[in-house]
Amino acid sequence: MIKKISALFNKITHGVYVIGVANGKEQNAFTAAWVMQASFAPPMLAFSINPEHYSYRLLKTGGVCTINVLGQDQLALAPHFGASGVKEKMTTYAWKPGITDAPVLSDCLVYFECKLSHFTDAGDHKIVVCEVINAGELNSGWPLLYWQTGDMDGSSEFYTDKNQ
Repeated sequence: MIKKISALFNKITHGVYVIGVANGKEQNAFTAAWVMQASFAPPMLAFSINPEHYSYRLLKTGGVCTINVLGQDQLALAPHFGASGVKEKMTTYAWKPGITDAPVLSDCLVYFECKLSHFTDAGDHKIVVCEVINAGELNSGWPLLYWQTGDMDGSSEFYTDKNQ
């Protein structure tokens, strides 16, 4: 039997990240299932965001973000920050503002502080390309991998039997 596409996506190796966004003193964060290096010089990273989400507006207007790499013991953070329609996600977990005021999670493994370069359309998401302006390691350990979250993001609902 051929596995569903969503199950096959789980075989693509990538981590789980919390992307912190800010517009002045207004902060929020969301869970991203992938981040990739886009350039060495200047150092650039890319990730995707749903333009319907509250964090997109903050990222677009504020132009800054953090990429917080979750550790294997931080599975609970992924669905918390992945919840749609919640604006006050930052009150539950310890964080500090980075040099851009975008939130850095105190318990993440490493973080990257970035300024927005540009967006590119990608289906129902936007790909964000940003330049890294600061980074640091806060804790040791192994990154949480996307496949370890199960169907946390509900992606299996996009794939019906006809897509097997």
